[in-house]
Amino acid sequence: MQVAGLGLTHRTCKQTWALIKMADSLHRRRLLAVLPALALADWPLQALAQRRIARDSAVIGMTLEPPGLDPTSGAASAIAEVVLYNVFETLTKIRGDGSIVPLLAQSWTVTPDNKTWAFKLRPGVRFHNGEPCDAAAVKFSFERAAAEGSLNKDRAVFANLFNIRATDDSTLVLTLRNPNPDLLFQLGQATAVIVEPKSVAGNASQPVGTGPYRLERWTKGSSITLVRWPEHRDARQIALAKVTLRFISEVAAQMAALLSGDIDAFPRVAAGRSLEQFRRDRRWQVIVSGSRAKTILAINNKRKPLDDVRVRRAIASAIDRKAVIEGAADGFGVPIGSFYVPGAPGYVDLTAVNAYQPERSRSLLREAGIATPLELTMKLPPTPYARQGGEVIAAQLAKVGIVARLENVEWAQWLSGVYKDKAYDLTLISHVEPLDFGNFARPGYYWNYESARFNELWSKVNGTADAAQRHRLLSEAQRLVADDAVAAYLYQPTWITVAKAGLAGLWKDMPIFANDLAALRWE
Repeated sequence: MQVAGLGLTHRTCKQTWALIKMADSLHRRRLLAVLPALALADWPLQALAQRRIARDSAVIGMTLEPPGLDPTSGAASAIAEVVLYNVFETLTKIRGDGSIVPLLAQSWTVTPDNKTWAFKLRPGVRFHNGEPCDAAAVKFSFERAAAEGSLNKDRAVFANLFNIRATDDSTLVLTLRNPNPDLLFQLGQATAVIVEPKSVAGNASQPVGTGPYRLERWTKGSSITLVRWPEHRDARQIALAKVTLRFISEVAAQMAALLSGDIDAFPRVAAGRSLEQFRRDRRWQVIVSGSRAKTILAINNKRKPLDDVRVRRAIASAIDRKAVIEGAADGFGVPIGSFYVPGAPGYVDLTAVNAYQPERSRSLLREAGIATPLELTMKLPPTPYARQGGEVIAAQLAKVGIVARLENVEWAQWLSGVYKDKAYDLTLISHVEPLDFGNFARPGYYWNYESARFNELWSKVNGTADAAQRHRLLSEAQRLVADDAVAAYLYQPTWITVAKAGLAGLWKDMPIFANDLAALRWE
């Protein structure tokens, strides 16, 4: 006999439920929490053999469900996890190692001043609805992204395009106002997908792209199923005919789904505490990946008393980053002192700015005239790192006289209440895009930061093509947002993927959030 979803044998099942019945409520919760570990220890090897793996399909786990499927009009990274390179394609493609290769563009050239780019498009490409994907469609996509009122979170990238010309069906010429050394990378991100003009209004629920997969079914609250598009140019080379993406936000449920065999791979899974058990078991492969993500305690810079930089510095100085990494990410992370991570061009180590100093925090609150306890709200999205990390941070803030009332919100509530309406004091969130430092210059962005000095620096960053000068300006900008304590900068996450041993093609590193399904195959 097996307990559904856990793979517990009859012997273990009887023993475990006997213990649960005897336990008081506290110990009962603890026993239930370790069921996945018991399953891993006792699950016989033949259980995997009993579950026949369909060699042309896979089930992939995701922590969050996307609010829609149009990455050009939504900020959630979960959108790209479903559609980027799968349903929608871009001119360039970012590979797992961070390199750039052609995708819809076969090749490109650039003038010496780095301002005029000519892209030669792949011939004969069509959208899922049969319409041609030509230079006119690319021109439409970029002009739409740059338009006034565009919801594209990378609108600034496209607004920098001074002129967009389709010189013929397969040639697109972009002229930039300012040189942009990151352009090829940015044109491979989800915000740069090429959309079909006549169907664009329905992309949030019925996306039409040029990618190797089409949407078959979206069961809200549960899963999305993508099926291989037989008319894709590389359809014969794509091993998986069907991929289901299942949404599981709770850590215990993620572990149970893996252990039961219901999930074939779970990129960015919260498996830190179970990692060694998976590593010791030959049925699994474990990949630990670097990232360009930044986990921060975002602060609403216009809410009183958070509009006082001394209060924001007090909050940042009350937080022990190493303890947060242990509590929120099971130790898988690197401390950061600004909205920039080790390995990024121009990085400087600013962890000493607003470092963990509880006494300084108390002194800053007194200097700002704050009578403690200072009561604030901290809104936490459903990701495990946010829920776990929020408790750690709240306990640390309490030691300096700041009472942070935790409010757990669903992802849609976070996007509407925090990101859109700015109805919050504090929130714990990971920004996963690698090239989003310019958000500090975005008017009306959710953390409500306005700085003429930062805007000036960012304008100079965008106006120079000299790498050394650009890095110097970036270091100044990093120090400015650290000194201003726009947020409490916590850590650079390390992502974990757990997958069945026979699944090949998974990314070894994660420069962006994407699941490149066309690369997957069973060995």
